[in-house]
Amino acid sequence: MTPQPETGPSDATIQRISSRIVYQNPWMQLREDEIRRPDGSQGIYSYVEKPDFALIIPVDRDGFHLVEQYRYPVSHRSWEFPQGTLPNREDGDPAELARRELAEETGLRAGRLYRLGLLYPAKGMSSQAFTVFVAQQLEVGQNSREHEEQDMRQRQFSQVDLEDMIRGGIVTDDSTIAAYMLYLLADPKRTLE
Repeated sequence: MTPQPETGPSDATIQRISSRIVYQNPWMQLREDEIRRPDGSQGIYSYVEKPDFALIIPVDRDGFHLVEQYRYPVSHRSWEFPQGTLPNREDGDPAELARRELAEETGLRAGRLYRLGLLYPAKGMSSQAFTVFVAQQLEVGQNSREHEEQDMRQRQFSQVDLEDMIRGGIVTDDSTIAAYMLYLLADPKRTLE
């Protein structure tokens, strides 16, 4: 029997008693909740609230387009699929955000964009989710990267190279690896022609 997806807040076993914002800036806020556990004991739960993001898998006949950038919290450069949020913790249409991030980071425009699914990258510490899209029928244009992305690089990799980079620990971005798994599961026989 296949496990069913989670059902949401109605099945909560931990109750929120109160909530307060401990810290916030234009990109995130840290919330601390006073909680009651199923056994009646009380405690606190702190977590990060960030806007949801879009992750785009740019695919064409010869492979996948990835970007590489320096990730400050872990002090190293990272190859990953293009991804991002709207500024100032805004929410917006995920498909529009995907098109915007793809063009901003790579200069590519998608003639065809389709949604693969919704994932949560860090359920134990953040409420943030991301929607995974596949971009096809790509047209090359000029990128318009944000100031923090000034050292970003872009490159196309074959499917074999991407999988070798994942196996070899070169691609370590959890969202990229999870999105790639969704891509493969969407059609188990999928290979690039």
